[in-house]
Amino acid sequence: MPVRTRDWLKFGTLVAIAFVFGLAFASTLNLPKKSGAAETVVVPAPQPAALELSAPALRAASDWSDAFVAIAEHVKPAVVFIRSQHVERGDNQRLPPGFQDFFPNLRRRPQVEQGSGSGFIVSADGFILTNNHVVAGADKVTVRLYDKREFIAKVVGTDPNTDVAVIKIDARGLPTAGFGNSDSTRVGEWALAIGNPLGEAFAFTVTAGIVSAKGRLLQGLQQTRYSIQDFIQTDAAINPGNSGGPLVNIRGQVVGINSAIASETGFYAGYGFAIPINLARTVMDQLVKTGHVERAVMGVSIHDARQEDADAVGLKQITGVVVDSYTSDDSPAKKAGIQPGDVIVAVDGQPVDNTPQLQQRVAFKKPGDAVDVTVLRQGGEK
Repeated sequence: MPVRTRDWLKFGTLVAIAFVFGLAFASTLNLPKKSGAAETVVVPAPQPAALELSAPALRAASDWSDAFVAIAEHVKPAVVFIRSQHVERGDNQRLPPGFQDFFPNLRRRPQVEQGSGSGFIVSADGFILTNNHVVAGADKVTVRLYDKREFIAKVVGTDPNTDVAVIKIDARGLPTAGFGNSDSTRVGEWALAIGNPLGEAFAFTVTAGIVSAKGRLLQGLQQTRYSIQDFIQTDAAINPGNSGGPLVNIRGQVVGINSAIASETGFYAGYGFAIPINLARTVMDQLVKTGHVERAVMGVSIHDARQEDADAVGLKQITGVVVDSYTSDDSPAKKAGIQPGDVIVAVDGQPVDNTPQLQQRVAFKKPGDAVDVTVLRQGGEK
């Protein structure tokens, strides 16, 4: 979610200040006027003492607050601000026929597009994990660290299918973010998002919420035909510019890469989405090693099982993924004997409940790997 600086932020600040000053000013207008009558001195009642920290409820709240502070202090130094620049060298300013000779410079003037996003350091020697859409097509990528140092970054590799990218800066002894296990993340647990919402003015912002859901599939965000999606949903505030930043658990471990929001306005509306770190790590490892990703495919189009699908194969619960068709004549699934109408319920013994889960199970494989797929078909399990 690359962003541009917008003047509306300044306007929003002015509104807030005007509101605050308005309240203060109005309160003075209602002060009673002095008269010659004797004044009554009102002695204020003694104020109750502040709650002691030993009170159980306050102590628990203080512990939670201290935990959030500790997480922020631990992770923020590993978060980076990313500025990307792309020079459009094409003929963007088309002129009517015959006018090109009169305005040759106007026709050839390059268009510079700038955007910004977030990322986090994963190795002390400068490898940084971010989103593909933060750096895709960039001619120049600049990274600013939490300590305000700036570096020109090299794009090591990108993967549009998962929206993951790795960039590298020439530095040593950098702070790093630790990885958690996104598979063990539970709906309802705390989550913190760290990044640079709305550009550099709000760099290194920390917001908190919970994990709202897992396994989200967002059709509108598919960058390619073979996009792999298994988003973690959170209500921690995420805005344009947060893309590429870490989503961390209560232990300060990265469990996702903040990537998208669902909003009618383009700004935070309570629905943020992060790429599971387990998926991102497999992509990262390949990008660091080879600069590209090799990924296995089953060669089928699929949909989540519905009631009629479960009834057709005798499933007591509505779970699994239904094969609709083959994507090619040489589909690996076709060669393996999988048929349209089959319900895939497990891969290598691991349950498959929905499309994102199947995509991720297959994404961890390499071309040529043998995979044990459990399917249900009318007439029995295969």
